[in-house]
This record gives sequence, structure tokens and C-alpha cells, in this order.
Amino acid sequence: MFSIPGKQAVTLTDKAAAHIVQLMENGEKKGLRIGVKKGGCAGMEYTMDYVDEVDPMDEVVEQNGARVMIAPMAQMFLFGTEIDYEVSLLEAGFKFRNPNVTEACGCGESIKFEGM
Repeated sequence: MFSIPGKQAVTLTDKAAAHIVQLMENGEKKGLRIGVKKGGCAGMEYTMDYVDEVDPMDEVVEQNGARVMIAPMAQMFLFGTEIDYEVSLLEAGFKFRNPNVTEACGCGESIKFEGM
């Protein structure tokens, strides 16, 4: 929907792609659907769900065997985002490097976009 020919809506680091592939295989899922919803102290939050079917309205990104679907209402907010998977001593999880974010809360779970 909001794509530029020849450019993926989001990109995955090698670590993120490998983790998504592993989770797809373990759960026999079609991929990971990402989106945004209202919530959190900054106004918006990312959503992530493993899905059994690809919605025809989703933007589909495939990279290194991993499949990510972007929900239609989230496409304009996520365009240009890099998704990484980071492991530290205290936590492990997906990290979004989103150039569209204008503000984020201290916990890193909530974000704000221009005009919202």
C-alpha cells in the first residue's frame, strides 16, 4: 500500500530473521504480523503476533526465509523500520529502529509519531 518499488517496507537484521524463522518452524506459523495500536504513555505501541494465514491486505516482507506481514493500518507508521533481535543479560526481544518515531517513553514500549 505505502511501498516504494524496489524497496521493502521494513528490513530485518540477520539475527531477527533467524529468530523469526526458528519461531515459524517451531510453531508451524506462516510468519509474524506487526502493527501499531493506541496505548502506552507515549500514545502508540507496537503489536506482534504469529499468524496461520496471510491476510491479502498485509504488506508481506520476506528476507532470509523469514516472513513479516505489516497490518494495513500500520504500514505508513512502519515504513523504513529496521527490526533487530537483541539479547542482553537481563532481556531478549525484538527492537524496532523506526525513523518515523518522534518520541518514545523511558521503558521503550511506547512510541509517538508526528502529528499524533
